[in-house]
Amino acid sequence: MATALLPIKDLVAAKTRLSGLLTPSERRQLAQAMAEDVLSCLQAHPAIEQITLVSDDSSAPHLARGYGADCLDEQTLGCHGLNPVIAAALSRLEKPSDGRVMVLHGDLPALTQEDISAALDAMSTHGMVIGCDRAGTGTNMLLFAVERPPAFCFGVNSCTRHTAWAAESGILCKNLQTSGFGFDVDLPEDMLLLLEHAAAGMLGECTSRVLGGGLAARLAPALASLSSGEADSNALRTGDRA
Repeated sequence: MATALLPIKDLVAAKTRLSGLLTPSERRQLAQAMAEDVLSCLQAHPAIEQITLVSDDSSAPHLARGYGADCLDEQTLGCHGLNPVIAAALSRLEKPSDGRVMVLHGDLPALTQEDISAALDAMSTHGMVIGCDRAGTGTNMLLFAVERPPAFCFGVNSCTRHTAWAAESGILCKNLQTSGFGFDVDLPEDMLLLLEHAAAGMLGECTSRVLGGGLAARLAPALASLSSGEADSNALRTGDRA
């Protein structure tokens, strides 16, 4: 069994790097849908005994209740920034029965119960498990023993920094890369992959519903241009090397 901690930004201000593609309303819709898919996956997993949502969004308590989760108002923690917020929220958690805590991002629309099981299985022989992003540089999930929490380093090159902390602390660490933990949505090119995942039936129900409500059709031409531009750029770089 394990406790899950899910920090989520104010949904109104979410995903600003997608503002060239999505309206504020669409960004909020997408961010909430992805968070709901993560919450649904956690709620359904038999080894997750408690879920705590940490957010300053006004709709967070209602969102948490819908998935049997607790909710911590970020504004009551007395700090700012993702890493301090996670550390402060951890101190407020009821200690999990087996001492394991999973911190994960809310923008993992392809997350499955198999991903969660893989992390928990890896934890049986390691002191910490890092769910890497698809580039292998970021941390989208961190699983650790509550009695020895890491120095949280979410941000640029967080996977390297979390791995280094584990090595310096003498903790055996597993870097785990799965399709569910690896795929987060932050940049315009991620939206192209999101549509590909949707076409392959690899997304959660809520995210699929938002895309199927007309958003995917509206985005398709712009994303096709983005894909073509990337292909042209790659061709130029290849020509330069020839």
